[in-house]
This record gives sequence, C-alpha cells and structure tokens, in this order.
Amino acid sequence: MESHIYHIPVLLMPSVDGLNINPSGVYVDVTLGGGGHSREIVNRLGPDGHLYSFDQDEDAIMQVQRTEKKTDSNQWTLVRSNFRYLKNWMRYYGVEQIDGLLADLGVSSHHFDEADRGFSFRTDAPLDMRMNQLAGLSAADVVNTYSTEQLASLFRLYGELRQGHRLADTIVKARQRTEIRTTGELAALLSPLLGRDREKKDLARAFQALRLEVNHEMDSLREMLNAAVELLKPGGRLAVMSYHSLEDRMVKNLMRSGNIEGTVQQDIYGRVQAPLKPVGKPITPDADELAMNSRSRSATLRVAEKI
Repeated sequence: MESHIYHIPVLLMPSVDGLNINPSGVYVDVTLGGGGHSREIVNRLGPDGHLYSFDQDEDAIMQVQRTEKKTDSNQWTLVRSNFRYLKNWMRYYGVEQIDGLLADLGVSSHHFDEADRGFSFRTDAPLDMRMNQLAGLSAADVVNTYSTEQLASLFRLYGELRQGHRLADTIVKARQRTEIRTTGELAALLSPLLGRDREKKDLARAFQALRLEVNHEMDSLREMLNAAVELLKPGGRLAVMSYHSLEDRMVKNLMRSGNIEGTVQQDIYGRVQAPLKPVGKPITPDADELAMNSRSRSATLRVAEKI
C-alpha cells in the first residue's frame, strides 16, 4: 500500500499491538482520520480478516481512498458515519461480535492544519469546528445564539474553566454589537480575560469546549464505548487513546468498572462484576514519539480485554 498519509498516527505500534490481532478476526477503527492505524491493522490481517473504519469527515475518507488500494475490499470497509452509530452499522453489516476496537479520540492534525475548518485559534478562519461539514450547528452558531448560562456551563464542563461565566458574559455583550464569525475575533475577545501565563492553554480549553459541544463528542463517546463492550467477544480487546481528562475519565471508568460512571458493582461475595479487565498500564508517548508527532503530547493509551 501507499505510505503517504496526511495525519501522523499517534502511538501507532503500541495501540495496534494492544489489539493482539487475530489474522482472521473482525476489527473496528472508529476514528479513521488519515488512515494510519487502519492501515496497520489491515496489514496484520489475513484473507479472512476484516476491518471496518468509521469517519464522518468526507475529506478524511476521500483522502484515504485516494492513497489506499484495499479500502472497500474483502478486507476493509469504510463507514461514512459518526462512531456513535457503531452498533447500528455492525447490525447492518451482519456483524454480531468483534475481536477488537481502536479509537484515537480528539482532533486529527489535518483538522488543525486546514485553517478554514476553524478548529484552531492560531489562524483566523470561519468559526466552524464541525467534524461533519453537513451537520447544521457550527461553533459560530453556538457563540452567537447560546445564552450566558448555556455558554458558561459548557466552558466550565467541557473546558474545565473556572472563569466560564466571565467568558460567556463577555461573548454575549460583544455579539450584541456585531456577530462573532471568526476564530480570530473570538480569540481576541477572550484572551484579555485569561492569565498571561496560561493564556494559550486556557484559550485552547475554551475552543475545546466549543468543539465538544458542536460535535456532541461526549455523548457520542459514551454511546460508542457502551456499544463496544456489547460487541466485543470474550478475549476481544479495546484500545483507546484520549487527549483530555473528560475523555480519559470515561475510558478509565469503563475499563475498571464496566460503566461510564465508574460505579463498581459487586456480587454477594464482594467480587467486582465488570465485563472488561485492563491490560497493562496506561501508555504515554516517549521522547521518540514526541519528536515525531507533537499531537502525541497529551495522549494516553488504555487497553482492556473482554472477560
């Protein structure tokens, strides 16, 4: 296959190794992106194995199709959909159980590099942030229509910003004069409210909060993880890379307790009743990984096996 990709895969070998690939197994990559992880999985499959790769971004799918020969073949099927519909699509393809699932959460480097997608405050662009560009709600819609309370809530919940109400109040007052339409306008509005020593970090959190809201990422993640547990066969592996504490908390809770909330259930003998067991310790990037891929900086890989 072609080696060119427009997105460097994070923790490529540790994540695919974590799946413990069965050459005849059925696998799912719910975050196709630039195709790096999917490519490595397919390379480890035999003629009877199969991979289903999900992505809701048509740009990503088209790019991978241009560079890969095995897509939409007997070994590899591309699914144009949000991964929250994992269970529905597996039913559509007649798949009752899978041998493993990989998820590389967050935003691909491609989305940040494409300025007109509006994911980054580093370049001035339309305030968009939609993973699926056919979706209706953009970041500009959120910023210009949500109430002060709604904006404050998402900044506190999804951005973990203590000054959420102050940010929201400033946005609402500013938009009364003129709509906020670009990333540059929003960044210029919020920057003076953030401490100089944490300005870029907190601005990134504010943009993260809007992105999570626009794409319903936390709800989608919850639905996908629950479906993954149902679909995995005994001995099947779940490998997930998360990039911020909200994602990682959900993944860690699921792998330790079997549910997103982290509620431990025990039988009458006090034994923990959980469908998964963690495999090894969480993996974070080493120096070589960081030198190759700056996006790896905040990544945490967790792997679990279906009991």
